[in-house]
Amino acid sequence: MPYKEPAPINLDSESPFESMMERFEHAARLLNLDRGLFEFLKVPERQIIVAIPIQMDDGSVQVFEGYRVIHSIARGPSKGGIRFAPDITLDEMKALAAWMTWKCAVVNLPFGGAKGGVVCDPAVLTPVQLEKIARRYTANLLDTFGPEKDIPAPDLNTNEQIMAWVMDTYSMHARHTVTSVVTGKPKILGGSLGRREATGRGCMIVTKEALDRLRIPVNGATVAVQGFGNVGSMSAFFLHGLGCKIIAISDVSGGYYNPDGIDIPRAIDHARQQRSLRGFAGGESITNEELLELPCDVLLPAAREDQITAENAGRIKAKIICEGANGPTTAHADPILESRGILVIPDILANAGGVTVSYFEWVQDRMGYFWPLEQVNDGLERIIREGFHDVFDTAEQYHVSLRIGAYILAIDRVAQAVKVRGIYA
Repeated sequence: MPYKEPAPINLDSESPFESMMERFEHAARLLNLDRGLFEFLKVPERQIIVAIPIQMDDGSVQVFEGYRVIHSIARGPSKGGIRFAPDITLDEMKALAAWMTWKCAVVNLPFGGAKGGVVCDPAVLTPVQLEKIARRYTANLLDTFGPEKDIPAPDLNTNEQIMAWVMDTYSMHARHTVTSVVTGKPKILGGSLGRREATGRGCMIVTKEALDRLRIPVNGATVAVQGFGNVGSMSAFFLHGLGCKIIAISDVSGGYYNPDGIDIPRAIDHARQQRSLRGFAGGESITNEELLELPCDVLLPAAREDQITAENAGRIKAKIICEGANGPTTAHADPILESRGILVIPDILANAGGVTVSYFEWVQDRMGYFWPLEQVNDGLERIIREGFHDVFDTAEQYHVSLRIGAYILAIDRVAQAVKVRGIYA
């Protein structure tokens, strides 16, 4: 039975899941996706909620809530990060898990998508408390995690150390060391060279390909970067190394604009020492909102979801938007940007460098043999460039934006896997 258009979603108050579903449904309609496959692919395979009781430093017990959503395992074990934040929701986890499914399929990795998190504020927790949360969260999900089942990774407010605690907890229960159960680990525990900078490097690769497609010279191309965490700072660093002029950067403390170009190595040193860009002397102070609307060749949002909306999309002056963050553009903003001729490199392609090198880490852990950095970077560039051109060709074939082209490509690959495997009943 062919795909039938569903009732419209109310996007007056757009959630990440609704934005994802709007794009998914558009792509499914163009693919004439079978209705049964549509229903199968839109629903997460598992949604898990766990209680995480820990003893605080004063002896009291506090219970945190944790989530793990497995969206798909059609193409292989599920893959996705764990985030710690006070405002995460199950709805957000569902959207991010689905995005991971499409992201892995876009760059043709043998993974499905997952996402997890704990509702907590790491800023007010001690390292001991964070370790207790990470270990209890892992213990509650021992039946879910596994190198052949579900492989977590770092995400918002989690890092190599937390992944080490996850790996150790899982290994203690398995009674042997299982390095391949997580990625994004410290190198001494089986982490891959090149993993930390992989997402930023991937953003650089797709930005260069887009500039070439639009015949904009890479050397001297102006770039504004919103967000100066790992993804934003590494993207800025690599683009700066190509000869691009980074005219603006920002983080939660505010933004800085310099039309003559910002000294990115100096900004990275400042952010590392001060733990933010606050007080950076390399540019004029601007807000994060003002940064988004600067005239530039490339805008690279690398902060959080829903930064470019229907309200401000009409004021965006960039020629290219490279989505370093997950979901920085709402579904209502998409047609506005498209009507203005702005080329959007969608998140499921633009920031796939991280999961690509996570795949390399998983492979290396399973082999017990580790690659030199040059081999990691060469493999990353090959996969991301192929993904970019596959998406571009699909978009041209269907006469759609790169975002919908990416969804069409990803959904078709996952649907083909489901068709070949069949439905077990």
